[in-house]
Amino acid sequence: MPLSADACSMAWDAADEPAWGTASIAGFWVALEQPGPWGRTAFDSSRLDPRVGSALERESAAAGGRALLVRAVSGRDAAADRGGRPAGRDGTPRSPGPDERTVFVAGGMPQGRPWLLAGTVTDPARVIDLPWAAIAAGDAPAVLAAAPWLTPRAEPVLLVCAHSKRDVCCAVRGRPVARDAAAARPGQVWECSHTGGHRFAPTAVLLPHGTTLGRLDAGVAVEAVDAAAGDRLPAGLDVRSGLRGLSYLGLVEQVADAAVREHAGVDDLLALRVRTRPSDPSGPTRRVEVTHADGRRWAVEVSHRVGGPARPGSCGAAPVPSTCFDADVTAL
Repeated sequence: MPLSADACSMAWDAADEPAWGTASIAGFWVALEQPGPWGRTAFDSSRLDPRVGSALERESAAAGGRALLVRAVSGRDAAADRGGRPAGRDGTPRSPGPDERTVFVAGGMPQGRPWLLAGTVTDPARVIDLPWAAIAAGDAPAVLAAAPWLTPRAEPVLLVCAHSKRDVCCAVRGRPVARDAAAARPGQVWECSHTGGHRFAPTAVLLPHGTTLGRLDAGVAVEAVDAAAGDRLPAGLDVRSGLRGLSYLGLVEQVADAAVREHAGVDDLLALRVRTRPSDPSGPTRRVEVTHADGRRWAVEVSHRVGGPARPGSCGAAPVPSTCFDADVTAL
């Protein structure tokens, strides 16, 4: 189904404005497999028990994280796409049971040590009892001790938004990217519920780093999965238009991090530390200091540009004056 010219992502594609500073803020991510259709608010309008969905969304948010629903990529064999299932005692992957659902838990981003755990549950309510404080603290051993059904996973996973009832752009543009990337990297690419920022569709969250991407194509999606295994951004990513931000950072810090990456060509996801410097809270700019692990430093002046051309924030919404972040980077 082709998109109309007034679809939200089509209008924003035509704008020469950065996507950075638009990632959902989350110190960790929990993804629960939920096959079938999702309503507009996926956690309480899908085939998942709405009490379970609401509790999962509430508990993760209260601890400073974000929950998503995921499903095997449409048109592919679900069992083949269910990466992350624990191996059997002989080390070979188990065939999934009919009621098993994959769960991904990614944490450690704010601590600079991202990790990814995966497992399966037959009762989705079990996920509500995850050790939320340990996840928020980035304490993977404590999480594994409290939830032994999870195991460490070395391979990154890419969650591509394909939530059609939330925004048509995500389905029409996200599903082909998910399909083609999943064909190239089986078990590492899933469809997911709304991640925010559908005006930048196709959008995705890459775990374990919490890297939030927009305006994806299948080639960059595959490259992103491969590069994340080495803690790096994909070489083919246009940072200005495609890096929405690292989710564990605040919006201003996301902008500063992305601006330095574009300015200095930094692709190492673990190399930069971002610190907001004192500034006039009522002023038009925020001052941020970014430090590289090799000792390089930059001062970044982040400003919020308001009152751009009117564009819809989502499909079907009335156009409103657009906003975006700008950044001025100076080496120290």
